[in-house]
Amino acid sequence: MHNPNSAVERIKNHLAYKLGQAMIEYNKNGGGYLALFKKLYNIKKQHKKEKRIYQETIKVFPTLKYPELKQCPDYNEALKCYFHLSYMLGEALIKSYQSWYRGGGFKLYSYIKKANKEFKLFQDIFKEFEQINSNAIEGIANNKQLFLKEFPKIKNLLNIHKDYQPIIDNIFHNFDYVIKNFNLIEEWLLSNDFNEKYKKENHPYPSLLDPKKLNDEKEEINYKSIPAELAWEMNLPLPDNYEFVFWGSHGVGNSGFHNIMKYCGMIALYFFHVFDSKKSYIEFYNKLNFISKRYYIAIRDYSPLSTKCFYLIFKDSICLVRDPISCLKHHLNYKWPSKSYMDTVFLNQKPKVFLHNRIAYVANNGISDKPSLKAIERIIQARIPYFHDSSLKKHLKGIKKTYFLDMNEIVGIKTLSTIEKLSQKFTLEKPIAEDSFYDFNFGSYVNMLPIRINISQRFNLEKELLISIVYKGFNISLTEIDKQFINIDKILSIQSDHFSCLVLNEHYGLFLEKLKQKDLIYIKSYIEVLFLAIEKQKQIEDGKRIIEKDILNYFKENKELAKEFKRILDTEHLSYIKQHRPDIVASWKYYQEFEKICEELDS
Repeated sequence: MHNPNSAVERIKNHLAYKLGQAMIEYNKNGGGYLALFKKLYNIKKQHKKEKRIYQETIKVFPTLKYPELKQCPDYNEALKCYFHLSYMLGEALIKSYQSWYRGGGFKLYSYIKKANKEFKLFQDIFKEFEQINSNAIEGIANNKQLFLKEFPKIKNLLNIHKDYQPIIDNIFHNFDYVIKNFNLIEEWLLSNDFNEKYKKENHPYPSLLDPKKLNDEKEEINYKSIPAELAWEMNLPLPDNYEFVFWGSHGVGNSGFHNIMKYCGMIALYFFHVFDSKKSYIEFYNKLNFISKRYYIAIRDYSPLSTKCFYLIFKDSICLVRDPISCLKHHLNYKWPSKSYMDTVFLNQKPKVFLHNRIAYVANNGISDKPSLKAIERIIQARIPYFHDSSLKKHLKGIKKTYFLDMNEIVGIKTLSTIEKLSQKFTLEKPIAEDSFYDFNFGSYVNMLPIRINISQRFNLEKELLISIVYKGFNISLTEIDKQFINIDKILSIQSDHFSCLVLNEHYGLFLEKLKQKDLIYIKSYIEVLFLAIEKQKQIEDGKRIIEKDILNYFKENKELAKEFKRILDTEHLSYIKQHRPDIVASWKYYQEFEKICEELDS
């Protein structure tokens, strides 16, 4: 063999191929049977010798080991060599030789006759089905006899769905699995359920197996028996172990909703991998399949080039919405970490100093120390859209029912009644109606908190000891925070309506053991000053805020910008909610004023 990087040449170097080739040459050139058997014997002997030399060589020089066939550039072309007459005749001869002492020699003629017949049959199949790809050829090559046995049924199935290309592609892409589990797959693909859910909808990612059976652990083939990677390749919907899908745009109160859901015993699975939906699917699949918790899937951002995961989600949903002008206000006023942002501070640093430069705001071409109306242009032209509800919904094909929730419904005392309404549709734990439950003001201290205070340096501790200052709204029960942290407010005798002091569980013993009473008094004094400084800085930041009226006036002065924003709202954002909940849209005071401004600008 001259080129070990050629899959074609390596397959033609297989013993079966070389034996078959010798038989074909004998048939063309003629000669005695004795000469043929001698030639075949010599080919086998030489092949065995070459194989032994290769094994001994790579023991001494491992770098000379041939690459896997799949890594060869001509692998797809090489797969067809398994269906050359040479290869199939050689297989027949080897089969006969292996059973020679059980009468295999007498069956050689019938084996050769069968090989010729199957060769012609495969040639006809490959001509008839041009869609057959390398995966299918590989699957057929590994299961030739099983494929030929089931071929009439396979052919019938392909003909039935010939006008539905996605399932044809799926069949050929996973052909090895299809052949081995054909009866189960045939039953599903000929069912009314498949026709209604996938074919009639022209779903781009049809499932190769029945999701109902997959969710039943009593079935032999179910979600727990299928690896996530294979499930992705076969377009299987996500396991049914989640309550609902939460989706929508930015700036509508997402953080507030997620923290309320924690109160209700729910855990969000976030769609983080915007440009790699396979990665999100595999993370979701494994958690839903093997970790028993009460989940919902949360989707906010997406890339039109990577949305397959969305098509594999089949659940009812909640969409949180808000007056778009108020959303825009949120984006302008959002507190980002500044360049001088300090994640960890020390007891010798003055709170007023590090809080003063802690926050930055989006500007038209960078960041600013205060909100700017000019940043509206940057927000509207953002690479990842901020306003995209209708565009996102087009990719969530599996969602049939959507429960629209206006942000005003999860603010203050309305929150509990909203949860009661949601509980009629979804399984939620009812939270205890404490005053603190209503005090969700998540945007007020974003990126101002948390603040971590390193006290090790001040008290010469060998181990790093941190106190975290958090907003109480985030320190709620039934969250992961309770498992990691201990609240030390009482030890320090600090009273605050808004803030809590936490230390890691693993540091709690160190905190009590190493710190004396005078140290605790010093820490308490520093934190009390810090609390006052945080509140004062919050008041300063609140004084910079832009309000909806400012935005509307800005649009009046910037006609083209107003038109562009209206175009985005009309085409990418609001059409879906206008279709299903026009009453919510009608209740948005500032959006209605914006519409009037646009009408006046047009006239």
